[in-house]
Amino acid sequence: MAPETTATPTRVEGSARPTPPADVQQARALFDQFVVVPTKAMFEPTLPPRDTYTVNNYNVPVEGGEILVRCLVPVVENKDETFPVFVYIHGGGMCVGGVELDDYPLRCWCVRNKLSVVIVDYRLAPEYPFPIPVDDCHAALKWMQTVSNTSLLKADLSKGFIVGGHSSGGNLSAALAHIVRDDPFFEGRRLTGQFLREAGICHHDAYPDKYKPKFRSMEENKDQLPVTKEKLEHVYKWYNAPPSDPRFSPLLISSHEGLPRAYIAAAGLDVLRDDSLVYAEVLREAGVDVKFDLYPDATHGFHFDSPTISRDAEEGLRWLLNLTS
Repeated sequence: MAPETTATPTRVEGSARPTPPADVQQARALFDQFVVVPTKAMFEPTLPPRDTYTVNNYNVPVEGGEILVRCLVPVVENKDETFPVFVYIHGGGMCVGGVELDDYPLRCWCVRNKLSVVIVDYRLAPEYPFPIPVDDCHAALKWMQTVSNTSLLKADLSKGFIVGGHSSGGNLSAALAHIVRDDPFFEGRRLTGQFLREAGICHHDAYPDKYKPKFRSMEENKDQLPVTKEKLEHVYKWYNAPPSDPRFSPLLISSHEGLPRAYIAAAGLDVLRDDSLVYAEVLREAGVDVKFDLYPDATHGFHFDSPTISRDAEEGLRWLLNLTS
């Protein structure tokens, strides 16, 4: 299967990322120190003027508590103008990370594309294991619907309603695309796109026999930092999802027909590379329009080190919004 785009960014050396300790609190602190803080510092010079967008945090009720969502809304001359919506779900293995991780690049995308962005701060494992992160994100999508025609988001879902994220955020987004498709609550206001960057789509212990020969990257790249097979299995234990549960392995869902178009990006040296390759193939077989980008010499999370490559993903988002060919 030939990708639409291949590129070779500067290779991200694994030594730039520490090995997460067994204690999740230490893992979160290290992730913030070595990923979140440097990413924000790199993207800060690219931020648009502060008066071109608003930033507001809201608490969303979920089962057993509440979660935070951060809403980014463009500021334009016409106060009555409305915008498409991008619901973004951060990565971090469902165990680390938060709304700060991709906040700065998303502010840029918000302004440049006249796009309202909702960043979901779902509860993390192991304190809140599977399926709580899935349910939290589902609740956030429903909350967004209730405020979509208010001044909070200035949203017009007919212009675009996209869910997406990186890594585990892509996993959650792929599952949610199916959930929203089948949930009567969203009748008449379904998703129009899914944005899946280096997403895990199927647990490696649950690969379908039909596709097993195509899942080679888990072994080929098992020792490739920053995300090795051993590290992946470690966070999977924290998340505690049954490998064959389709809310964790959406590849296993019986039908992918009727899903919104998908932008999928993969890194060639990533253990999850073939999740993206296989899923793009499966979606196309189901009649779903797919744009696919492969970066052959890149490792997992490479976009955190390159604003230029982040712009490629922005083009994928613009394609989902029908703003580019």
